[in-house]
Amino acid sequence: MEFWQSQCKRAKFYKSVKSSWKTELGKELPKLANMATSADQNEKEFLCCYKDCGVTGGRTLAAEDARVDVRAFESKSKQKVKVVDWQEGGAATFHRACWSELLKATKDSTSSISLSDVERSMILDAKKTAEYHDSKSSVLHEAKRIAYIIKNSRHCIVFTGAGISTAAGIGDFRGIDGKWTKRDKLKNYGSKGAGQAASQKPVEQLRPTYTHEALFKLMEMGVIKFVISQNTDGLHRLSGIPADQIAELHGNSFIEKCEECERRYERSFPCRKKSTAVPEKKCPRCRINHRTGRRCSQPGCQGFLMNTIINFGDYLEKDVIGGAQTQATMADCVLALGSTLMVSPANDLVLMGQQPIRLLICNRQTTPYDILCLLKGPDDQPVGSRVFGDCDILMKQVMSELLTPEELQSWEGGRKDRLVEYGLKRTTVR
Repeated sequence: MEFWQSQCKRAKFYKSVKSSWKTELGKELPKLANMATSADQNEKEFLCCYKDCGVTGGRTLAAEDARVDVRAFESKSKQKVKVVDWQEGGAATFHRACWSELLKATKDSTSSISLSDVERSMILDAKKTAEYHDSKSSVLHEAKRIAYIIKNSRHCIVFTGAGISTAAGIGDFRGIDGKWTKRDKLKNYGSKGAGQAASQKPVEQLRPTYTHEALFKLMEMGVIKFVISQNTDGLHRLSGIPADQIAELHGNSFIEKCEECERRYERSFPCRKKSTAVPEKKCPRCRINHRTGRRCSQPGCQGFLMNTIINFGDYLEKDVIGGAQTQATMADCVLALGSTLMVSPANDLVLMGQQPIRLLICNRQTTPYDILCLLKGPDDQPVGSRVFGDCDILMKQVMSELLTPEELQSWEGGRKDRLVEYGLKRTTVR
C-alpha cells in the first residue's frame, strides 16, 4: 500500500485519487465481495425451448441439470417458426437430448420433427454458438478427478482464455454473447440478428474472479507451476501471479515496453490508448500505432514506450512464446480453462508436454481437443477430463477437494481484503 501511495504522491494526484477511490470502493466493495459470481449464483430454473420436449419431467430444467444455451438470428416471420419457442434475440435453452434431436432433424428428411427452411437455418446458425453445461453431479465427479490429477502431477501448467474473465464483467469472443458471434450476426442478418450488445466494464474496473484467485492459491501451494494466458486484461498479474510464472501471449493492457531497450513497465492504469503526444509509428504488420505517449526512464535511453497488445497480424513476442514453450514441454498435465483452443499457435502449446499428456478442459463450448481428454490409459480410465460449464463453478469444487474446510473458509473469507488490495493497484489516471 505504501508503494502505491508514494507513486500517487509523486504524480501529485494521490489526494484526489484516494478520495474518489474511497467513494467508489464504498459503493462497489459490498457488491464485489458478495457478488453472485458463477460459482455462487442462486439456483434458478430454465425452460426447454423445444415445444415437443419429451424428456421425463417435462420442459422444466433445474439449474443442476445438463443443458445447452444457443443464440440464432431472429426470424422476421414468426409463422414459419413452429418447433422451437425462440426467445428474444434468437436465444434458446434445451435439454441436451432435445438439442441432439433438433440437430439430427436438420439433416434427416425422415425425422419425425418437421422443420421449415427458416427454422432449419436458425438451428444451424444456433449450433455455431452452442454453450453446453454439464449436470451438477457430473461436475462434482470430474472436480474430484481433476483435483487428484493436478495434485499428483509433476509439472502442471494452466492455459487460460477469455472464459475465465466473463464473471468479472468482460465479454468473450464466441458463444451466445461473444464478440465474434455478434459481429457475424450483424454482418449476415443486420441489427435484428445481432441482438442487443452487452455492456462491458472498463478494464481498470475489472477484478480477479474466483478462478483467477484459485489459480494463484494453487500456485502458492505448489500445485501448478506456470500459467499461459491468451487474455490481455491483466487479472492474472493483479491476482498475485509473479511475472516469471506467467506468459501473457497476447500482451497485458497494463504493461508497456520500450521500443529501444525493451524494458517493461507495469502500470496501475491501462496503456492501450494511442497518444498524439509523440510521433506516430504504425506497426508494419497490424497497421496500428502502439506508442502510448511516454518515454523510457532508463538512463541514456529515452526510447518511446509502446503497449504490449498483440493484434491480428502481429507476431508473438519471442521471449514470451519461448518461455511458454519451455514450460509446455515440461508439462505432464495441462488445465485449460475458458478457451475454445482455436487460436494458433497458442493452442499448439497444450499438446507439447510429456506423453501421454493429461489434458483437463473446462469451457462452455467445444474445442478441437475434446476427444483427447477421453483417451484411456492402461487402467482403462480417461487420462484427462472434459467439463462443459463455467470455470468458477468447477474451480470452487476443485478447491473444496484440495483444501480442508477450515482452509477453504479462511481463504474464501479473505476476498474482501484482497479486493481492497486490488483497488489500490488500479487507477484511471494516465
